[in-house]
Amino acid sequence: MHGLYTVLVAAVYFGTLADPATILVARTTQYSTNKTYTIQDFYQAEDFFNEWTFFTGADPTGGNVAYQAMQDAVSQGLAYVDDCDNSTVLAVDSTSSVPAGGNRPSVRITSNKSYTGGLFILDAAAMPVGCGTWPSFWSVGPNWPYAGEIDIVEGVNNQATNQMTLHSGTSSACTTSEAYTGHVMGTNCYSTASSDAGCAFSDTTLVPLGVFALLWDASLGMSMWHFARSEIPSDITNRAPNPANWGVPVGFWSSQTCDISANFYQHSLVIDTTICGNWAGGAYSSSGCPGTCSAMVANATNFVDAQWIINYVAVYQ
Repeated sequence: MHGLYTVLVAAVYFGTLADPATILVARTTQYSTNKTYTIQDFYQAEDFFNEWTFFTGADPTGGNVAYQAMQDAVSQGLAYVDDCDNSTVLAVDSTSSVPAGGNRPSVRITSNKSYTGGLFILDAAAMPVGCGTWPSFWSVGPNWPYAGEIDIVEGVNNQATNQMTLHSGTSSACTTSEAYTGHVMGTNCYSTASSDAGCAFSDTTLVPLGVFALLWDASLGMSMWHFARSEIPSDITNRAPNPANWGVPVGFWSSQTCDISANFYQHSLVIDTTICGNWAGGAYSSSGCPGTCSAMVANATNFVDAQWIINYVAVYQ
């Protein structure tokens, strides 16, 4: 994600939220431009089946999932459109018998179009929760990590707050910046296959429902916001978003400290849920979840609430 201007927004369910950290804010930094966007692409309902691709390969993060092809996901009830509200459900299997350490059926979809600039909005009524789960709404460029990765909505196990992360893969510098309300979890965005923590902010807002936004402006940097459902800006609701009205972001990566154009380009959008894997599995013992992550894979009922409910994804220019 880079080039022109870009914003991604997500309305999601996070379950309970953990302790807020120190809040640091620099209000004089410019982290947005006064621009209203016009719609380019609008994905809703069947569009996720026709204009996105169901990934079927092995999970790149080492998760205990078997990603399903579209036809298989539909037949198993893991991907469908709810006729009552036209939302799209993408779920982890919660009925099959799977051995401990086995691979439970799940869904990962990727947009057929890639974007180097624009404004993207994800409105979701719910996102997966539960021990062992690792849901994410993110974007990624070709030949990871060289074209970068942007994690807009991500968490593991019973994590209560959202984590927002950039991963860069070139020698061009990329670090966090000074205007934010979140908690800094890492400052160096450079990532490799063996060291991929990236540069992250942890949200400090403890609300179960809300909107998450990313503004991507190559001249200014990357900015991410979180709004409670009752505090969603009217310009988002009216489909005429203008981030200049949104205040200080949760996280900010300035173009002065991160070469946006060199590190982020040609990004496809991804929505997925894996189980255990490098992060959820590694953090499992400190998460408060019972037993082991490997054993939890076998507990089908644990994944009853492991589902995305997506109202739409809109792309603006």
